[in-house]
Amino acid sequence: MLNEKYIVKLAGIMEMEKMDAVYIAPSEELEFLMGFSPHMDERFQGLFVTKEKNLFYIVPKLNEEEIQDILKNHGKIYAWRDGEGFLRAVQKAFEDHDLIHKTIGVNGAARAISMLDIHERMSVIFKNGKGILEELRIIKTEEEGDRLREAAKLADKVFEELVHFIRPGMQEKDIKVRIEELFMKMGADGLSFEPIVASGPNSSKPHYNRDTRYIEEKDIIILDFGCKYRGFCSDLSRTVFIGGISEEEKKIYDIIYQSNEAGEKAAKRGVPAEKVDQAAREIIEKAGYGENFLNRLGHGIGYGVHEAPDIKEGNGRSLEKGMAFSIEPGIYLPGKFGIRIEDIVYMGENGAEVLNKASKEIIVIK
Repeated sequence: MLNEKYIVKLAGIMEMEKMDAVYIAPSEELEFLMGFSPHMDERFQGLFVTKEKNLFYIVPKLNEEEIQDILKNHGKIYAWRDGEGFLRAVQKAFEDHDLIHKTIGVNGAARAISMLDIHERMSVIFKNGKGILEELRIIKTEEEGDRLREAAKLADKVFEELVHFIRPGMQEKDIKVRIEELFMKMGADGLSFEPIVASGPNSSKPHYNRDTRYIEEKDIIILDFGCKYRGFCSDLSRTVFIGGISEEEKKIYDIIYQSNEAGEKAAKRGVPAEKVDQAAREIIEKAGYGENFLNRLGHGIGYGVHEAPDIKEGNGRSLEKGMAFSIEPGIYLPGKFGIRIEDIVYMGENGAEVLNKASKEIIVIK
């Protein structure tokens, strides 16, 4: 279903950014605006929105009917056949909408070779449209905030179940499979990203993506997972301990816990995003582990699991009502272990609200 409210909003942002149109290649952004993900192959396709709020879609002939079902009478479809190539359809569309020699924003999924072909033939100026598409989604409505809350609740429930499920002898992939099973049983639309289950020395790799190691006694396990619920995402990280915890592990866990709390307390309306990062980072740096905190403090979340605003050094944008983002400090000691705690924060009517309620106390699985 076409998201008309956001089409109007996008056209207004284009006016301010002095763009005549925006091209949205198949992507999460296209799914957000049109309510579906088209079949993906090498053929050129995508939605164009003009500053006059006109829509048109360039599509391979074999996918035309699918687009008709979505676009209906909201815009024109320009279909092209394999034998003729896509440039003729693009040129006809640009002529119809007075876009020859004009300025067009493009999203990150646009293929450079196609943009070069269009530029050479139609003398259009392409600009980075990432910022205006981020602006479209950065402020959530109350209804969207409710969906984020529900998605976070599901993640919390899955974590509670995992604490009773995880045992030595199972593989990391067994836990990943269980995460998806639980989400689907609880009514989620699906996963928001492939879960991370990083055990033992694998926990020192923040985005570890293999899953073959067997869980052992005295392991640390970082669990990082989330779901989509009615189109909106959750993202939760917790670190658990198998059979016991060493003094060094407890020390670092306490640092991360304090850092997480400091970041969440600093998140207030009007505070620059970089100040939130700074509040959490200072805890880790003062403890002597600054070099082992490898990433920004957080990322925006909503329809996508990673969107604006980034909670990082250099982002001077102030937090506003409707923003949602993660707070996820971590310390990673190469070859030894890592510890991360992540919550989602939503800037609601009454200020910052931590959506995740899953325990952040030290959990030792016996």
